[in-house]
Amino acid sequence: MKKVLLIEDDTALRENTAELLELLNFQVLTASNGHIGIALAKQNRPDVIICDIMMPKIDGYGVLEALSLDPCTVQIPFIFLSAKTEHKEIRKGMNLGADDYLAKPFEEEELVSAIESRIAKATILNDLMLAANAIPEEDQLRNLSDLKNFFDDEGEQYTFLKGEHVYKETGRSFRIYLILKGIIKTYKIDKSGKELITALYKADDFLGFTSLLDNVAYKESAQALEDVIVVGVLKSTLREILNKSMNISMELLQLLTDDVAGIKNQLLQMAYSSVRKKTAQTILQFAKVLNKTTEGTICIARNDLASVAGIATESLIRTLSGFKKEGLIEIEGRNIRILDLKKLEHLE
Repeated sequence: MKKVLLIEDDTALRENTAELLELLNFQVLTASNGHIGIALAKQNRPDVIICDIMMPKIDGYGVLEALSLDPCTVQIPFIFLSAKTEHKEIRKGMNLGADDYLAKPFEEEELVSAIESRIAKATILNDLMLAANAIPEEDQLRNLSDLKNFFDDEGEQYTFLKGEHVYKETGRSFRIYLILKGIIKTYKIDKSGKELITALYKADDFLGFTSLLDNVAYKESAQALEDVIVVGVLKSTLREILNKSMNISMELLQLLTDDVAGIKNQLLQMAYSSVRKKTAQTILQFAKVLNKTTEGTICIARNDLASVAGIATESLIRTLSGFKKEGLIEIEGRNIRILDLKKLEHLE
């Protein structure tokens, strides 16, 4: 008999839902608030948790965060239950690590389907992990390519429209992402409100690395520059993979080291290069990320170009006009086409 923990402060809804689930042969534990729910989850290790969002003392987001920080409860499927149906509320819950979301009022079939599908998925993933421990080393994940395939096959898929945030600075980091499609920028806002783009990420890049040991807050925000698709894997799952494969750990360390070196070069360019060189190098950087050189056009907002280059937008626009007159680029609206790659690469 599968065990369900229901955390709901509405007495009538809690009792009616519990009765329904018991009639369907589930063992049901109930909690009237988040504090009780957290304690029951840690004591009883249910197969799935259904939790209301809006509750006194500690809300559903707080419950999820507390259970995500505990290795004993982090893998338990978590379903949010709330009257809130706005897109931003759903997105917030999923970004925090929820597995599903049901809006009140819900149909019996919706509730049962959500519970059964999440328990089934958790069972399958657990079986895969047990099988991985039993198979020879040579059949396990061996390199970054295998790791990316694992993300693609087993990760949760998310779609973000242009301008939407994958995550925001100060938000808790529970997952590492692999980009399947699109371009994402990471950025910080300084005290004066100016945006500084810290990096650009394209398809096949990892995103969201903070501490692998703790679910610490993000140090920057990540926003889609175009419609993107990413897949996310819990950091606890990634830790298990890295513990089993020294080779993947070393390849990932090298990847992160290269990223740090690239950021240092960008900072040096922003600090010491001329405006012309900063602008040229930024155009080339976007061209590389977008897989464009002398063919195709780069469609990017001027303020994003200026932010990466570390110069004022007005200065960037004047420099682009100069490049156009020199025949280095062609400009049509927001589109930039590189005409003389070599000269751009060697500008001082």
